[in-house]
Amino acid sequence: MFRTLHPNIKARIGISFLSKLIGSMVFPFMAIYFAKEINIGVAGILLMINIAVQFIASIYGGHLADHIGRRKLMVWGEWVKVGAFALMLFVNSPWMVSPWLTFVALLLIAVSQGFTIPASDAMLIDVSTREERAYMYSINYWANNLSVMIGVVIGGWFFQSYLFELLIGLLVMSLVTTWLTITLISETLERHGNNAVSDAGIRSLFRSYQKILYDARFLWFTAGGIAVLSIEFQRNNFISVRLADVFPPMIYSFGWLGNIPFDGVKLVSILTLVNTKMIVLFTAPIAKWVRDRSLQKWMYIGFMIFALGFAICAFTDSVWVLFGATIILSVGELLYVPTRQTILADIVEDSMRGTYMAFNGFVFQIGKLIGAGSLMFSPYIGKYGMALFILFCGLVGVMMTFWALRPATRTVKQE
Repeated sequence: MFRTLHPNIKARIGISFLSKLIGSMVFPFMAIYFAKEINIGVAGILLMINIAVQFIASIYGGHLADHIGRRKLMVWGEWVKVGAFALMLFVNSPWMVSPWLTFVALLLIAVSQGFTIPASDAMLIDVSTREERAYMYSINYWANNLSVMIGVVIGGWFFQSYLFELLIGLLVMSLVTTWLTITLISETLERHGNNAVSDAGIRSLFRSYQKILYDARFLWFTAGGIAVLSIEFQRNNFISVRLADVFPPMIYSFGWLGNIPFDGVKLVSILTLVNTKMIVLFTAPIAKWVRDRSLQKWMYIGFMIFALGFAICAFTDSVWVLFGATIILSVGELLYVPTRQTILADIVEDSMRGTYMAFNGFVFQIGKLIGAGSLMFSPYIGKYGMALFILFCGLVGVMMTFWALRPATRTVKQE
């Protein structure tokens, strides 16, 4: 079936794989970078600002994609990333190291991604049929997880000592993906008449999202998703910083495995590898298994198992317990992701599916924002307080989603 997909789809899956492969060697460890170069509190603030910038950019980026074109926005974003990666390379080179200019580069990357991701998502919908989308998204999800799995492992072992070389690879790959976008991606926006300049303005933007703000059911469901996703982003924030502190670079004894040079960053990469490998291997069979069962029940169970696994990771200092907790959270993720996606597709308005799905993308940005924000208050509540906070987020996710899906009259503002 892959051969029958539109060339844009195949190109985008390949481009996304290459981009995430090299990006995963660097970006998951930026919290550690800023905590080391500045301090953990400032690191949390910087990452929150970065996520907020991408969030704001994505709101407008999705609107622009409907007016100036998908391809134009994607190409523009790729060139901005090239410039940002070049800056990031120069300010983390043998000649100078500047975490503040590195942050400026990350802001440029955030703006670029905020503009290009909605355009890319819209383009995939433009060139796919309803029958193809389940297959298309499953292939894309699998490819993204595989690229992250490989990238994080490589980054975990080389980020601390070979950041400059990794950034060279990031810049080269960005040039490659820019060239591929220019040569392989075609425009898919169908224009009906001339788009007025005002159509891409702020007033039109607010009109596009106004209806969703009256759909209380969808807003509660989105809030529940934010609570759960904020747990996942603890891995690259509080948990990664904590493990980097608990396991400084040295020789560790691993029983029958012998003495191995190890540190917390390498441990984070290995734990991420275990999680991603389970997702890659078991997404399809688990999704098939829960399909004929009570979706809501298994989604709630998945939420709490997911939270439990991350809560254990937040306080334990045992490598083997961390591996066990990663398996637990992976099971929770495998249970809640397919069930939540299926329920989401059922509750959105068919006539506004694109707008609803764009709004649902905010779940990831706000979840990232909360995950980064935890770096600011984690020193005050400690690892056990963070474990309780994670469990609380899981419970809030269950309660808000349950409230959203209760039998009630749907309230959506009509034109």
